[in-house]
Order: sequence, then C-alpha cells, then structure tokens
Amino acid sequence: MRNVAFRNWVIGAGAPVLLLAAWWFLSANSTDPFFPPLETILIRFQELWLFDHFQSDVLLSLGNLFLGFAIAAVAGVAVGFVTALVPPVRWMIDPLIHFLRGIPPVALVPIFISLIGFGTQMRVTSIALAALFPTMIATVDGIRSVSNDLMDVARVYRLSRKERVLNVLLPAAMPQIFSGLQVSLQVAFIVMIASEMLGSSQGIGAMTLLAQQSFMTADMWAGILLLGVIGFMVNMLFSLLKRKVLSWYIGSRRMARAA
Repeated sequence: MRNVAFRNWVIGAGAPVLLLAAWWFLSANSTDPFFPPLETILIRFQELWLFDHFQSDVLLSLGNLFLGFAIAAVAGVAVGFVTALVPPVRWMIDPLIHFLRGIPPVALVPIFISLIGFGTQMRVTSIALAALFPTMIATVDGIRSVSNDLMDVARVYRLSRKERVLNVLLPAAMPQIFSGLQVSLQVAFIVMIASEMLGSSQGIGAMTLLAQQSFMTADMWAGILLLGVIGFMVNMLFSLLKRKVLSWYIGSRRMARAA
C-alpha cells in the first residue's frame, strides 16, 4: 500500500517538475523584462525568501494562515454540530449562511479593513471568517447524513448524548468534515494573499505586489513561485493528515470495493 502511495506521489510531483524544466529551457535566453530567465528568478527566490524576508514575511504569512485556518476549523465544526442538532438554531442560521456564502471571500477583506483597520488582527479575522463556511456546511451535511440505523443502535446501547456525539456522530461525519476542511484551507490561502495585497506592507502577497508595482519582475515571479510552492506543500501535508486520520474509512472503502 505504501508503494502505491509513493508511486502516486511521484506521479503527482512529476507535472510541476516537467513544467519547471520547460520553463527553464524556454526562458533561458529571454531578454524580455517581463519574462526573465528562470535562473534569474531562482537566484532572487533564494536571496529574498530563504534569507532576507524569510522571518519578516514568510513566517508572518504562514502564521496568519494557520491561525486563521485553526480558528475556522474549530468554530466551523462546533457551529456545524449545533446547527445540525438543534433545529431552532438551524432555522435561524440557515438564511445567514446562504447569504454570507454567496459573497466572494476576497470581498470580505475591504470590509474588515474598514471595521478593524490594518494589521494582523484584520488578516487573521478575514481568513477565519472566509474559511469558516465550507467547514461548517460540510459538518452540517455530514451530521444530517448519518444513518438512522446507526443512531438507533446508539440508543439501544443507551449511550449518553455526549457519547453519541463523540463516538458515533463525529466519526461518521468525519469524511465530509475533512472535505470541508480541505476547501477551507484553500479559501484561507487565497484570502491570506488578498489580505496582504490589500491591507498590509508585510507578507508574501504584499512583497509580490510591491515588486510588480516597482517593475522588479524577477522578484514578482519569485513571489508567485513561492506562493505556488507553499500552496502545493500545504495541500500535500493536509492530504497526508487526512489519509492518516481517515485510514479506517479508506480501508473500509477498499474492502467494500474488493468484496
């Protein structure tokens, strides 16, 4: 099984490697100021993001991303459970959910700049609120899709409400919750970049935008490359965590298909 996972990972990593190789050769002799050679971009990448701006910008951006996502994950699961299990709450909150989920996440950033101002609090709040809804909606759907037979068994064994939530509902809804968390992570990443471009002078997004406005094209491409690398790595790490936590579910699906 591990060999299959490793093979799939190698195949998945092959496309970015081939793309970078094509980029290297196609841009090798480029004199276009807007399309510098990849070698030049990689040199600036090393100078900027591995040394000069690593602590002041890269770690700052990642800290905001993970803090905002963590808040959204905890709040999304908690609110999702309450919404799914308490009908009056669901009736009250459903219209609000459908209204807010229709607003593009990036559009929330100017609102929070007006309400909170510039700074870390604004960026974390924007990330957390934008990433909240996919997890919350997935949690509600996961809880409501739990089989009635499963809940009947829990009642027969006289499990308490707490035991039913932690030992029955949560594991049964976990696959859908993780799907929502993965979408939330992608939304959080997008809003992290937008909040830095619109309301900050620090962070990867702000530095990339500043490079574009200052016609430092190699620095701009280096920032875009870094965002791509971070996005790929974060998604890969989340996928590994998802497979680890849901190993029981993935194994049961394989057994069902084999049968």
